[in-house]
Amino acid sequence: MRFAVAERVADAVLYEGYALYPYRPSAAKNQFRWQFGVLAPRAPHDDGEPWFAQTECLIDGGRSADSSLAVCVRCLRPGPAGAESRGSHAWLESVPRAIELEEIVLTEPPLSRTFPLDLGVAVRLIVDVHQADAFLKLRLRLENHEPWRDEFAADRDAMLQRSLVGTHLLLAVDGAAFLSLLDPPHDAAQAAASCENQYTWPVLVGDRGRRDLMLSSPIVLYDFPAVAKESPGDLCDAAEIDEILSLRIMTMTDEEKAEAREADARVRVLLDRVETLGPDALAALHGTMRSADFFNPPGTPSPDQAFAVVDGRRVEKGTHVRLRPNRRADAMDMFLRDRAATVAGMYRDVDDRIYVAVTVDDDPAAALHESFGRFFYFDPEEIEVVST
Repeated sequence: MRFAVAERVADAVLYEGYALYPYRPSAAKNQFRWQFGVLAPRAPHDDGEPWFAQTECLIDGGRSADSSLAVCVRCLRPGPAGAESRGSHAWLESVPRAIELEEIVLTEPPLSRTFPLDLGVAVRLIVDVHQADAFLKLRLRLENHEPWRDEFAADRDAMLQRSLVGTHLLLAVDGAAFLSLLDPPHDAAQAAASCENQYTWPVLVGDRGRRDLMLSSPIVLYDFPAVAKESPGDLCDAAEIDEILSLRIMTMTDEEKAEAREADARVRVLLDRVETLGPDALAALHGTMRSADFFNPPGTPSPDQAFAVVDGRRVEKGTHVRLRPNRRADAMDMFLRDRAATVAGMYRDVDDRIYVAVTVDDDPAAALHESFGRFFYFDPEEIEVVST
């Protein structure tokens, strides 16, 4: 249950690319399947699909008596479904598999343990923990030791049946916390830079205030990824926009849908779900406004509460300013120079630089733009506070 908070994102990773629109086995884009997270038998010259994936990340703490690590290995295992695409080979379905290891005590590094995994093929996970500056460095190497067969060179489906696909790890710590590799604290920057991740990338997931969960994914994500609550289910097609893809599915012919449904049970559920979407569900897919929590994390003021000091004067939402663009950052600068504007909020980018969001006072659509969260952005040095 400890991984439940991360499983919706993890499931999206697991089934990414499982079947692509228009979901028919006869479609050209479904003839070469599973581009993500494939751990195949090792090719003789290491010129095939990856046979291993290596995760390295940092743990802060881990020295208390109750500090421990939990690991869950998740993947799909392909096998023939019996259905054949028209004029082509048999369609492979996949069974989801998950193995949660016994907890590993972290109090006495260095440590190294090897876990054989029962996934229907010869797989093992090697876990190493050692000191890195003031932190613990965790390395997890998942390896496929299934013997290579000559037939794999000519028959990728045969190789996939001895492989793991959509492979990823869920990690949890007690009595400690993971550190972000995307934005490590200053004292961990050197240790974070030394982490070597191959065919996978670890990011923080779950509660932003805890940092006790991590997802190591074959798809590069940002920290604390989330599936939009408006999305009724995975569409498996390379993070396609739900609304566009759902509308495309509705345009498929009955014959196309019948072929897709016959080939795969998961595709059948996907198509049935889209066909039963009501007006409210479709409207929800059209888009929504969200807060800028990614750029203004917990503990920092929201954009409409933040402020900056410009020439000794406080600038915040509602402040009247005159625009003085000077960085030649955008062609619009020549049209906006010397225009009166009103501050709509203060935003920070990923480098922690402050930007002043404004609406132009004599723009007849200013209120409409503000309702959609569409602003012009300027450096604080590019505005002049107007006396009121």
